Amino acid sequence: MRKFLVILFVLLFLFSLGVAKVKPIKLGAVLPLGDITGRQAANAMKLAVKEINEAGGVLGRPLELIIVDDEMKPEKGAAAINKLATIDKVDFFIGGMSSGVHLAQIPILKKYKKITVWIGAASHLCEQAIGPDADWYFHLHPWDYQQGASYAIGWKAILKKYPQVKFDRVFLAYEEGAFGTASYKAYLAMLEQAKKGKGVYVGLVKEFKGESFKSAAFGGGDYRAVLRHAKEWNPDVFIWAGYDADALPIVAQAKEIGFAPPIFIGAPPGWPADFGKSPLSEGIVLYGMWAPSLNKVSPVAEHFYNAYVKEFKEEPVTYFAPLGYTNVYFLVEGIKKAGTLEKEKLIKALEQVEYDSPLGEKLKIAPSAIIKHQGFTKQKILQWQNGKQEVIWPFEVQTADFIYPFPKWEDR
Repeated sequence: MRKFLVILFVLLFLFSLGVAKVKPIKLGAVLPLGDITGRQAANAMKLAVKEINEAGGVLGRPLELIIVDDEMKPEKGAAAINKLATIDKVDFFIGGMSSGVHLAQIPILKKYKKITVWIGAASHLCEQAIGPDADWYFHLHPWDYQQGASYAIGWKAILKKYPQVKFDRVFLAYEEGAFGTASYKAYLAMLEQAKKGKGVYVGLVKEFKGESFKSAAFGGGDYRAVLRHAKEWNPDVFIWAGYDADALPIVAQAKEIGFAPPIFIGAPPGWPADFGKSPLSEGIVLYGMWAPSLNKVSPVAEHFYNAYVKEFKEEPVTYFAPLGYTNVYFLVEGIKKAGTLEKEKLIKALEQVEYDSPLGEKLKIAPSAIIKHQGFTKQKILQWQNGKQEVIWPFEVQTADFIYPFPKWEDR
């Protein structure tokens, strides 16, 4: 009898150990942690994982998030995928920001063919590199041509509502890497279509000029030459496409040379945390998928914002934060729907997920120009006003009137 009880005790003990050590579902994320966009996206992923685990996990298993810093370097980003696959043995790949980094990662992702849910890399070059047959790949961020189309639709609506606004002459200053160059080429392609009477840019832009600069994120930071050229050209609209490191110095140097175009647009993936505190931010237009002001119209956005501030004691200032949060929840919703991690069943489940995201819109997968699984397809037009990002368009979620023209530097 004693021997039986000892054996029973040992079996119960071993069983309890097994229950306590349930194998986690591993998510391998790659992000540039030195950039606020990547850091806040990583934080938001951690928040999502914490909430999900506190609610019991998924399929009775906890989530484990492993984040690798790609330092915004292609070789680091590619090595990170290899590490996560071979050393950490993750179940899924998530994350991403830079298109240049992602181009180096795509051959490695194709090697492993794990289900990948990516929130960065807007360049159509990445879409072309992925190709039409990668059914394991889900891309949530709009591609550059999708973004460009949504901007055109938005500006046409703004011109209709505010007839005093002019959008005839557009100057684009773009960082010389994959992100900026892809943005420039996308504009050119859409304008070429417009000349043929095709696409959403018909009747919007009459003259266009582009010039590159070296981003501060990659050792640059002097924009005076491109700003002077833009000033001489005298555009109705000035746009710069770069990174958050460029934001404050580019407006400071624009003030230095007295360049204040009627519409001044910044188009980085994310903004410095303190950008809104600078008087130089007032009136800057930006493109984004989210703004804190969406709290007024979306309970999901409000929950995300409040939970993020409580957890990290800072305000999310980049749309990559709610996008990172969505990255995790979308995948988890698919796992719940599939009831398994089995690849083919999970792919079909993800195709059917409709996730009410903190970005103020539902996430639903559909084909894009090339890939099978594209998520969001548009951005919003926002404007910095009194230190906050206000929604200008779409009008159904507009939170402030459009300031036009751009305020003179000496009036601040």
